[in-house]
Amino acid sequence: MTANKLILGENLEKLKNFEDECVDLIYLDPPFFSNRNYEVIWGDDGEVRSFQDRWAGGIEHYIDWLYERVKQMHRVLKPAGSIFLHCDWHANANIRVSILDRIFGTNNFRNEIIWKRNSAHNSADRCGCIHDCIFYYQKSNAHQWNLIYQKYNEQYLEEFFDCVDEKGKRYKRADLTGAGITNGITGEPWRGIDVRSKGRHWAYVHQELDRLDKIGKIHWTKKADGMPRLKIYPEDMKGVPLQDVWDDIRVLHNLSKERIGYPTQKPEALLQRIIEMASNEGDVILDPFVGGGTTIVVADKLKRKWIGIDQSVAAIRVSDLRLKNQRDLYSEPYELHLHTYNYHLLRNQNAFEFETFIIEQFGGIANQKQRNDFGLDGKMPDDTPIQVKRSDNIGRNVIDNFFAAVQRSDKKLFDKNVENSKPVGYIIAFSFSRGAVEEVARLKNKQHIIIELKRVCDIIPMDNPPEVSLTADEIERNKYAFNATAKSDVGVEFYSWDFSHKPDDGFKAEIYLDKDGKQVRKFRPGEHHIAVEAVDKKGLDGMDSIKLNVKEEEVSNIQIRE
Repeated sequence: MTANKLILGENLEKLKNFEDECVDLIYLDPPFFSNRNYEVIWGDDGEVRSFQDRWAGGIEHYIDWLYERVKQMHRVLKPAGSIFLHCDWHANANIRVSILDRIFGTNNFRNEIIWKRNSAHNSADRCGCIHDCIFYYQKSNAHQWNLIYQKYNEQYLEEFFDCVDEKGKRYKRADLTGAGITNGITGEPWRGIDVRSKGRHWAYVHQELDRLDKIGKIHWTKKADGMPRLKIYPEDMKGVPLQDVWDDIRVLHNLSKERIGYPTQKPEALLQRIIEMASNEGDVILDPFVGGGTTIVVADKLKRKWIGIDQSVAAIRVSDLRLKNQRDLYSEPYELHLHTYNYHLLRNQNAFEFETFIIEQFGGIANQKQRNDFGLDGKMPDDTPIQVKRSDNIGRNVIDNFFAAVQRSDKKLFDKNVENSKPVGYIIAFSFSRGAVEEVARLKNKQHIIIELKRVCDIIPMDNPPEVSLTADEIERNKYAFNATAKSDVGVEFYSWDFSHKPDDGFKAEIYLDKDGKQVRKFRPGEHHIAVEAVDKKGLDGMDSIKLNVKEEEVSNIQIRE
């Protein structure tokens, strides 16, 4: 399983195609068993269908629906892998007992992590519910685990770091001695203090004690016979080893820079903690309910490989926009898997990348080297050659050249395929001329030689992206109303906006999810490049952009009397 993939589709069906034991860490935040219509967040067809299927019955139906998906996740998880399932009080007990314990086993339960989302919540007839549950299970005892430390809270600092130095910094005192008497230098008196009488020895050699005192790290008591102690500051310590109550990661507020307009969006800090504690760089992270894309965005930042699945077009494309916003020269490439491919992008794609992509979609293996290949671009699993032409109306000359090439490359295989009435090769192109089709028919009828012509549209579904138009009207001084429209046979799903567009850097969304295609923005004087992208219901996108030259505001000449 190659990683770094965004996949549009129903996760159960997609997971069935995964290899066994190919993922290191799974985080899933499935729709909660809230049984409320606000669970439909994106509002597109894929999400609505999933919602209707999930609520066809009660809690038993919901558990069955989730069980078969988690069962597939257990299969694809590596032996040292872990799973984190995010849920709330509506079904957490059912999920643990009826799904996770049954599939992973009670002995592989590690933690019920409590994530405190809010400080208070009003409820008319019960205690306010201010937390979610995250169940953490491992697949085996050989699981990956990295110890994480939390920062000390103020109450802990006040209670344990109860001393303050001359600079106002808190510290606590620790022993400079160890139990037992030794005959070495650590047993001899230091600064006239003999600890042997107390049955102890110095924990440091005298030179180190002198150094610590010189840099102000030793606390001297005011008592004449008091023992010196070591000063320990909070920054000297790693922090508190991670516990199972997480109250230091707050839910995203309305003005957070992370917010993309997804109501149940989780903070990046939450996923960063999970990914860092249960995986290493290069590991594969899977989120089968990708939602707003936080898991894959964080995994990408942390140099993990990742796979995200969702059957909502909006979820996949918004996640795609978030990934594009953090791309740099060192970013790993990723694949976007939609039900329908953008015809224009395929036609303008790098030739070698297109060859590799379409051969793999056809079920073949692309050549990694472009030399000494007789003009052939790949082969099927049985070694039958494949040639790709990224153009239309392929002529007869291509057939003639391919016919000669397949014989030169492997005459024995060629003769074997002819004898068994199998294709001697495949040519893939966008379309073929009448002469090419007639020559292939002649070879088959007269010489019993089969060359199969495959159109790209027969291998993958393609369509034209939406045609986008952007206009701007100045409604006040330096304030503009923008209106985006898009033509699409299937309908537009949403618009995204880049108000600081740089063509060389690609589209960088500032507003991710706009259902109406209308924005109002005020600009400072200067040149501004604004771009809008429309995504249709198939996930295909089109873009338009305009430039604005915003002038300096006129300043009236005011005469001041002396």
